[in-house]
Amino acid sequence: MQLFRGLATALATMVVMVASHPFAHAETLESALVKAYHNNPQLNAQRASVRATDEGVSRAQAGYRPKITVSGEIGASAINYRQPNPAFGTSLLEPRTIIQDQRILPRGAGAQLNQMIFDSGATSNSVRQAESLVLAARETLRNTEETVLFSGASSYMDVLRDTATLDLQKSNVDVLEEQLRQTRDRFNVGEVTRTDVAQAESRLEGARSQVSQAEANLKTSIATFRQIIGVEPRTLAPGRPIDRLLPASLDAAVHIALAENPAIVSAFHNVDAAEFQVKIAEAALGPNLSLNASVTSQWDVIRSNDQQANATVSATLNVPIYQGGAEYAQIRQAKETLGQQRLLADQVRDQVRQLVVSSWGNLDASKAQILAAQAQISSSEVALNGVREEAKVGQRTTLDVLNAQQDLLNARVALVSAQHDRVVNSYQLLEGVGRLTLEFVSPSVQKYEPGVHYQQVRDLWWGTQTPSGK
Repeated sequence: MQLFRGLATALATMVVMVASHPFAHAETLESALVKAYHNNPQLNAQRASVRATDEGVSRAQAGYRPKITVSGEIGASAINYRQPNPAFGTSLLEPRTIIQDQRILPRGAGAQLNQMIFDSGATSNSVRQAESLVLAARETLRNTEETVLFSGASSYMDVLRDTATLDLQKSNVDVLEEQLRQTRDRFNVGEVTRTDVAQAESRLEGARSQVSQAEANLKTSIATFRQIIGVEPRTLAPGRPIDRLLPASLDAAVHIALAENPAIVSAFHNVDAAEFQVKIAEAALGPNLSLNASVTSQWDVIRSNDQQANATVSATLNVPIYQGGAEYAQIRQAKETLGQQRLLADQVRDQVRQLVVSSWGNLDASKAQILAAQAQISSSEVALNGVREEAKVGQRTTLDVLNAQQDLLNARVALVSAQHDRVVNSYQLLEGVGRLTLEFVSPSVQKYEPGVHYQQVRDLWWGTQTPSGK
């Protein structure tokens, strides 16, 4: 019993306690999150999405730049010309019909340039819209980063919890096997009945079933850990709550979340993009002015060895009067989309507020549950010892001992779960606040900077190769 008590206590407190000596070659929660930050496919896919969104600015910038095209053509022409000869009859040498056969290769080349001078703000607003979408994509990336880091912390703690629970259940089986052996010995000497033996056997089989379930839960947690972190969990060091990074009060947490949560910031950038879309649609009703220039040269157009050259420069002003009404529908549609984005931003604010309040309550509850579970363990230990002593003198039955032992096991498992929840809830609250990022969790690790790629491609005029060399 003393062995069981010592092992169970150690396992129950391993979730949050820090041992007095360092864990040699152990994976820490922070190092696991760093691995997830660099290797998680979901996070890397979102980074690729941001890089793709960066190209939208370069595409919008193309509206400021000239468009140049070069064309060429070549063909073959056969001319058969027949005409009555007006000199026929004046001489015996004059034919009745004049016949001319000609074979030529008409060909030409040209270059055209088109430069938009004024388009009623369509290009400038397109660039601003693309920039807003880039900022929204960065915030979405930050939100994905928080989600992955929280999932990583949760999976890390799940493995610790399920490992501790499995060890507790295995220890419980060992204790029940000893309990069954003692009960059979007492049955053989007539101290207890067959019922007591059956009760001990039933409780043992139930404990073995709990071991099987705990093993299945641990395998699931390990698979989830592998999916998120990218490696198999080996030796995991105890996890700790991150209270040092949390706001001091609920009001402060809500205030910070409404200002910094990436989901909210991304939603407002989408509102900005929708506002620019309205201006882009309205530009279709305004005039546009463009400069056009072309140079062409042709050879053998009519007859062999002839040549023509032409150069043209012109300015074109287009003033739309009525084009069927499609532009007006697009403007109305853009305005409705703008209203939708504003409502979605309000919805996200309410969701974030709810998440912060809920996480704060869960964190407080897990703290109280730890204290209650510790008190329950202490009382259950005293009760189990008392029931065992009373059973020796016949004042308690075997079932009473089994129930007291099960109460102690349940209390220890509850403590493991409460300490797991204590750590996970602290990470969830930090996620809701908007600060569950690598710079807060592990400031010394190099961060992924989405702005680097943006600066590399923003002003590119040509080239099909990405900055990464693809």
